[in-house]
Amino acid sequence: MDIRKLQRVIVDGLEDVKAQNIVVFNTEHLSPLFERVIVASGTSNRQTRSLAASVRDAVKSAGEPAPRTEGEDNGEWIIVDCGAAVVHVMQPAIREYYHLEELWGDKPVRMKIGAAPPARLVKAGAQLVEERRTSQRRGHAAAPAAERRTAPRRANASAPSAAKVPARRKAAPARHVVRTVGVKSAAKKSAASSRATTTRRPAAKKTSAKR
Repeated sequence: MDIRKLQRVIVDGLEDVKAQNIVVFNTEHLSPLFERVIVASGTSNRQTRSLAASVRDAVKSAGEPAPRTEGEDNGEWIIVDCGAAVVHVMQPAIREYYHLEELWGDKPVRMKIGAAPPARLVKAGAQLVEERRTSQRRGHAAAPAAERRTAPRRANASAPSAAKVPARRKAAPARHVVRTVGVKSAAKKSAASSRATTTRRPAAKKTSAKR
């Protein structure tokens, strides 16, 4: 297996049991026996044993031979020999005393260390409430678009509103104007003509009687 893949498998095995202060060093220039030295800390004997077992199982499941371990009886310092990489699982006091970083730490290897936090467990009731909130948010977000589709177009902003436009005055009713110019004169003429006819008719009768 490639050394990069092997160191990734080992670090993942350590992170599964929450190892602390994981560091990886390149030792190719220091020893022909192994290429990587990996140091990690465990807070108790139980955790150090669990870390060593997790590394052993991870390497074995990756298709490599089962690593050899030393120091599991004591649990303060456990060495896991993975062939091209050697893992030192130590308790903080032992690690600080021996300080392997000064011996093997000339070339630290940069790699992503730190597993993603586990997914937060949500109860069934809380999950239902969260789903309802999500559906409501989606409904509110879609409402403005639907309103824009169905709402009528607004009137021109420059046109005055109906409240500002004064009501038109009602047109005054048309008055019938009767012209009186010349009425009196026409009445006088008609009266005079009627008098003339009445005076002329007896004369006509007189002439007819004489005949």
